[in-house]
Amino acid sequence: MNDAIWNRVLEIAGYIASSSSTVREAAKTFNVSKSTVHKDMTERLPKINPQLYAKVKCILERNKAERHLRGGEATRRKYMTLRAADQHG
Repeated sequence: MNDAIWNRVLEIAGYIASSSSTVREAAKTFNVSKSTVHKDMTERLPKINPQLYAKVKCILERNKAERHLRGGEATRRKYMTLRAADQHG
């Protein structure tokens, strides 16, 4: 594994661990794909830093368990916005 990938894995892992961010948020912040973040966190990080991997894994599992709630909230906000626009326009 080259140094650039090694450094990216540790940077993204540190970001997720400190901010409890989602894979999508981390991908946007580091300008890489969600697939890259996922591969970095699940395949590369355990080999580089098992302790940090344990922290990140817990955060990613919690985010996965909560994703249906975030999706439902986003849908609710979308329709509230559309309803408000219909009432004012």
